[in-house]
Amino acid sequence: MVAASPTSRLPLRLGTRGSPLALVQANMVASALCATHGWDSEAIEIVTVKTSGDRIQDRALADIGGKALWTKELDRALVDGEIDFAVHSMKDVETIRPPEITIAAMLPRADVRDKLIGAESLTELREGAVVGTSSPRRAAQVRRLRPDVTTTLFRGNVATRLAKVSAGEVDASLLAAAGLDRLGQHDIGAFIPVDVMMPAPAQGAVGVETLATNGEMSALLSAISDADTLDCVLAERALLLALGGSCHSPIGALARIEGDAIYLIAEILTAEGAERVSDTTLVQRGDLSAASALGRSLLAQASPAIRALFDGAAEASA
Repeated sequence: MVAASPTSRLPLRLGTRGSPLALVQANMVASALCATHGWDSEAIEIVTVKTSGDRIQDRALADIGGKALWTKELDRALVDGEIDFAVHSMKDVETIRPPEITIAAMLPRADVRDKLIGAESLTELREGAVVGTSSPRRAAQVRRLRPDVTTTLFRGNVATRLAKVSAGEVDASLLAAAGLDRLGQHDIGAFIPVDVMMPAPAQGAVGVETLATNGEMSALLSAISDADTLDCVLAERALLLALGGSCHSPIGALARIEGDAIYLIAEILTAEGAERVSDTTLVQRGDLSAASALGRSLLAQASPAIRALFDGAAEASA
């Protein structure tokens, strides 16, 4: 029997991608809601939605539609009333969202670092090693640190990428520590410090969206939202929007709470990592205009080679 709740219709339908990691994250959200509102597990029905990003695995996202490939099918299901809310890895969500949809909550952020799979550190990779990654940010950062290394397109879920490394298709790959932790694979890979490789904006954050007009659902979701994570990720996303990058644009960013303010650091690079511009700022919580100003400052300091990668497109790359 479902416990009494303020919502008029149960079960609530939670939309998610069907990958193992996405399902773990969906269940994290469902568990948080049930625990907070005193519901039985039957109060939430998990609805898996196949996205274009899951179907197309042989091409870079930038060549086939960018981050919308992870969200557009879930957006359609939400707008069409097939689901009540949707769960996303926030680093996969475009900076410009449909006006009908709002980010209603974020779970507490997990580890923001990347992990190297296949070697204990970047310095220990063999001369001329091949590193598999689908991320322009990771590719540029690796090349900046190890110009002798070659990067190659590497897509698929966590298990697929780990299997490719084990099979010797590449010397190494890079994965988010948060995803490995959520899949129970804490002992796999070597941590890369954030001062060596800055994470993707919003890395480690799980967000929940619903219709902007659904005040009841927004209220239920806000009860599980972590204020520190929400404020930091929104600052990182404001920076992204100001940069106006595309899925070809290597961008690293990280916001941290410092007292009553947010310390925001970011970097932009050329695709080969030969050029890099980084900067920091301290902004008040909720002051997205100040976070945006950092993005404009980075572009003002950048060379023509870097600025060429930031052409005002709607989304920015991880």
